[in-house]
Amino acid sequence: MDISGNLLPLLLALISGVLMAVQGTLNTALSKVIGLIEATFIVHITGTILLLLILFVLRMGKGNLGALTTAPWYAYLGGIVGVFIIYLVAASIPAVGVANATTAIIVGQVLTAVLIDHFGGFGMERVPCGWNQVAGVLLLAIGAKLLLK
Repeated sequence: MDISGNLLPLLLALISGVLMAVQGTLNTALSKVIGLIEATFIVHITGTILLLLILFVLRMGKGNLGALTTAPWYAYLGGIVGVFIIYLVAASIPAVGVANATTAIIVGQVLTAVLIDHFGGFGMERVPCGWNQVAGVLLLAIGAKLLLK
C-alpha cells in the first residue's frame, strides 16, 4: 500500500483515535455523576440532537435517507453496538485507567479489523491477511503488554 496517497484518511483516523480516548474519558466522568447506563443514554441523546441539527437544520447530509430500507439487516446493528461500546469503555476506564483501557481497545480493534478484512465481513472487500498482518498484531499485543501498568 502506498501510504503517501492515504495521508488524509490516515490523519482522519488518527484524529478519530484521539477523539475516542477523549470521549471515553468524558463518558466516564459523566457516568460517575449520573450512572453508567444513564450516561450511555445521554451520550446517544446529545449525539442524536447534533445529527438532527446537521442533517435537517444545516442540511449538510449528502446521502439518501430514502434508501434506508435497501441496506442489509446487519447494517442496522451499529447503533446497538455503539451502546455497548460506550457502556464498556466507560465501565473499564475507572477500573484500569484511560491508557490501559485504550490500549486494550486498540488491540481488540486491530485484531477484529484484520479478521473482517481477511474474510470480507459485513460486505467489505476481502483483503487477505498475510504474515506481516499476523506479525503486526502480535507486536501490537506485545507493545500493549509493555504499556499496561
